[in-house]
Amino acid sequence: MAAQQNGTISFEVSDFLLNCFIRSSSWQLWLPLPLSLLFFLAMGANATLLITIRLETSLHEPMYYLLSFLSLLDIVLCLTVIPKVLAIFWFDFRSISFSACFLQMYIMNCFLGMESCTFMVMAYDRYVAICHPLRYASIITDQFVTKAAMFILARNIFMTLPIPVLSARLYYCGRNVIENCICANMSVSRLSCDDVTINCHYQFAVGWTLLGSDLLLIFLSYVFILRAVLRLKTESAVAKALSTCGSHFILILFFSTILLVLVLTHVAKKKVSPDVPVLLNVLHHIIPAALNPIVYGVRTQEIKQGIQRLLKKGW
Repeated sequence: MAAQQNGTISFEVSDFLLNCFIRSSSWQLWLPLPLSLLFFLAMGANATLLITIRLETSLHEPMYYLLSFLSLLDIVLCLTVIPKVLAIFWFDFRSISFSACFLQMYIMNCFLGMESCTFMVMAYDRYVAICHPLRYASIITDQFVTKAAMFILARNIFMTLPIPVLSARLYYCGRNVIENCICANMSVSRLSCDDVTINCHYQFAVGWTLLGSDLLLIFLSYVFILRAVLRLKTESAVAKALSTCGSHFILILFFSTILLVLVLTHVAKKKVSPDVPVLLNVLHHIIPAALNPIVYGVRTQEIKQGIQRLLKKGW
């Protein structure tokens, strides 16, 4: 649709084009295969974990319900981002409609916040298990998990909703090529002819409020856990306590390390290729999703045994 603004004729954008790694064309040659393998690994591993927890009655406990919730979030995030990225690499399907772009933007921001909040609840679960073991069964109940899930959903659904709404209300007057593989908020907003100051400030405020508070509470939980572990007198008790928290701690490292590197590369964007934050953004939606169920499957004896029993039944 044509519109006249400041004496010149411009055209409203009806769709966008996603431009992946235009400065690093060699990446387009070797990235599709590992990304495809990681995608199928993430889908298969998370589906296996969900089916195992669903069918094994011994795993019908609050900790495993939280893990199921995390797997569901990983699946949705993967399906929202990775198939489109692979379609760009394999078939050059770079076009994405206006509405689909902002829907992807909302799901990415909303579910990333949900994942962060889930890690925080899981850290509290481990804190109670280590620091208050006698009260664990009375504190971490099915009702607790239900209330935690409702809080996670409500907090992130409503706090991240203004991000795509603010971006969608901007006037896009001609440029429609997004220098990214995904519809990241600021990558899209920069294409508009309007002032994006409010968008920047809100994205920054929500990001640090949600993710920052979650990571702070996770850090405090592990400070108390470490203090409680150091008070244990026997080596076997220390080993058991560390093993109980090990899987969750590894998952948090996957999640927070890539996020931290992504933030640092944005801060130092003049010193690194603009394609590096784009790659990290894509990897942040696939690597934790692929590794989360594997880490729990390998390190948690109950899940490992549950998978083995299901495989035996299948054969």
